[in-house]
Amino acid sequence: MLEIVQLLVDCYECATDLDDVDFLLATLRGAAERVGAKIVNVVTQRFSPRGVSVILILAETHLSVHTWPEHGYAAVDIFVCGEGKDPHPAWDVIRGALGPGSFEKKEIRRTIGEKRS
Repeated sequence: MLEIVQLLVDCYECATDLDDVDFLLATLRGAAERVGAKIVNVVTQRFSPRGVSVILILAETHLSVHTWPEHGYAAVDIFVCGEGKDPHPAWDVIRGALGPGSFEKKEIRRTIGEKRS
């Protein structure tokens, strides 16, 4: 049986520039590197008048951040799978970069390889 943990994090009062696509992309790349994930595709989207979405498609699923700079808010999704893959170190990287004043973290646990009724 394989257990996968996905983290969904609402970040409030972020101390960084949430409209800086290059910074956010570098942050997610650093988070992927921290967990030993392989990046297979990158999607970035800037919105008008502000806001950014950055999505890294990984061989081990994905990392994403969607921002609302005018509210100091970022929605983060960290979903990595595979033997020994843990999303928490990726969150440490992202949290350090975004500097949220507060956050709400939800964990979703999934299992593969066990029969369900």
